Amino acid sequence: MDDIRLTQFSHGGGCGCKIAPALLTQMLGAIPPGIVPPELLVGTEHADDAAVYRINERQAIVATTDFFTPIVDDPFDFGRIAATNALSDVYAMGAQPIMALAVLGMPIDKLPPQVIGRILEGGAAVCRDAGIPLAGGHSIDVLEPIYGLIGLGLVDPAEVKTNAGARAGDVLILSKPLGIGVLSAGLKKARLSDADYAEMVRWTTTLNRVGTHLAKMGGVHAMTDVTGFGLAGHLLEMCRGSNVAAELDAHRLPFIDAALALAQDGVATGASGRNWASYGASVVLPADAPPWLRTLVTDPQTSGGLLIACEAAAEDAVLAAIRETQGNEGWVIGRMGAGEARVTLG
Repeated sequence: MDDIRLTQFSHGGGCGCKIAPALLTQMLGAIPPGIVPPELLVGTEHADDAAVYRINERQAIVATTDFFTPIVDDPFDFGRIAATNALSDVYAMGAQPIMALAVLGMPIDKLPPQVIGRILEGGAAVCRDAGIPLAGGHSIDVLEPIYGLIGLGLVDPAEVKTNAGARAGDVLILSKPLGIGVLSAGLKKARLSDADYAEMVRWTTTLNRVGTHLAKMGGVHAMTDVTGFGLAGHLLEMCRGSNVAAELDAHRLPFIDAALALAQDGVATGASGRNWASYGASVVLPADAPPWLRTLVTDPQTSGGLLIACEAAAEDAVLAAIRETQGNEGWVIGRMGAGEARVTLG
């Protein structure tokens, strides 16, 4: 098993293999309007993280699915990362996960059962950490390895946090540092040390469980998780859904040290360029911005952090919740303002 490199089977790893935002919008635009019952509180209208369906006055089901090709070679780590990333969408809506189903596609003629079993073990380990059962799933024989979860959660309808509730004046807080995509590119180029790899796995397997706690805070107005479209892309979705503009302080953005060094040396993912081509017209960089800044704000984050818009009075409570729930600091990175949906870095 040690001589099998999972990433050799995939053309792009993790959330870096997501379809570019512009192309995805074009594809979804061809779908005719579907059934929208009043119980469907969140659907496809604002490119949100998960669907929300009210079942009674106090409970709503949050449903999502997320899967991707390998971002690392170790099968157990791949399973953990994919499962953590999938459950993130449940937390981003403010829900408590209750159950998951596995989504598995494997090249059966190329990967031995032991390797596939380790991927499943990794996913199951994360579900245990989240306190939920992995209750089943579906598997197919395909050319590229694919793994992920269908995640289900419960939330009070009054506490649902979408990406469309931000207000002018809100503070923007990020719960994990940026740079996972760059690290994955560095891994493929054999430029990560053991310590760098451990840091990558640490962040990509940290559950965004703080989202469940933030949902109960009245001062938190909107949440989303930063994944394949990068910080700028997911923040732009929040701006469009909320009809506000965002101003980021480039000097306060948190970067993983190894990712910053690699980006400054020109390492980037192909998805970063596709992201910029999709939404760069709505992102304003400083006139003297170095190339690596654009790389990192468009960098696809696999199992990235939560992006939180809250009133200024709730800032300390949100930062404390991140610290107490996840064991790491959060970062204030900017604020929302009035105006056309746009992201400006200063």
